[in-house]
Amino acid sequence: MPELPEVEVVKQSLDKKIKFQKISDVLVKSRKLRFKVPKNFNFFLKNKKVNKISRKSKYLVFHLNNKTFFIIHLGMSGSIHLVSKKKKISNTNTSFYGPLNLPTKHNHILIIFKNFKFIYNDPRRFGFIKVFKNERKLVEFFKNIGPEPLSQEFKESYVINYLKNKEKNIKNFLLDQKFVSGIGNIYSSEILYYSQINPLKKGKNLTKFEIKKIIYFSKIVLNRAIKKGGSSIRDFKNTKGLSGSYQKEFKVYQRENSNCLKKYCDGKVIKIIISNRSTFFCNRCQK
Repeated sequence: MPELPEVEVVKQSLDKKIKFQKISDVLVKSRKLRFKVPKNFNFFLKNKKVNKISRKSKYLVFHLNNKTFFIIHLGMSGSIHLVSKKKKISNTNTSFYGPLNLPTKHNHILIIFKNFKFIYNDPRRFGFIKVFKNERKLVEFFKNIGPEPLSQEFKESYVINYLKNKEKNIKNFLLDQKFVSGIGNIYSSEILYYSQINPLKKGKNLTKFEIKKIIYFSKIVLNRAIKKGGSSIRDFKNTKGLSGSYQKEFKVYQRENSNCLKKYCDGKVIKIIISNRSTFFCNRCQK
């Protein structure tokens, strides 16, 4: 599943490509995603212009010129392909996971622009699309998600108050979108490594210094991943056909049984399962 950096890279790429472009038509081949595509989706989008694309947590938010909105969540296997009408282009995939070029199956939504097609592909159908008639409804949809880790709201006082007397381990907190939105399994492991915190440590047992480190390294790691174009565990490409490269900097994720990369640490990276998710950490320097 794409995490905040991958979705941010896709947002930036799409915003450059389709900003101020008019939607000439919409074709819904299948409505059966995680939630059914709205019946009026074609009417809702047709002849509208996309003023901009923003990101909220792991969601892509499309702002239309009549002050309406629609959002896309890529789920586990969703990808967006931009296909030129005039010339054949390789590497049509703008998102995370999946083939570089447009597959022949599972192309559920086609949004038609003047010179290209925007195609939503999703083999596992865990992604979804929702429409909002006004900003109030959009804000209401996002009311239960936590602050973004890159925002000023994700600060020491907030984290201390949220974790106070909580038994849940810090790894699960970082995956909890009600606590902080956008971090997933990859970056939670990396953040905790840099913070030198054991992923099983309970929230209530974290010191103020450890909380400061989590906040600090959340911003450092995620900003670094965005700058590097995201993590290409498989085939992530942006609209320029460039792969993400942050996976080359992983310290613990998918490095099971490898030596810790921290200077003067003789620990090993081990893998455990927390809430059915693979978790990687150093058995010496993460305490």
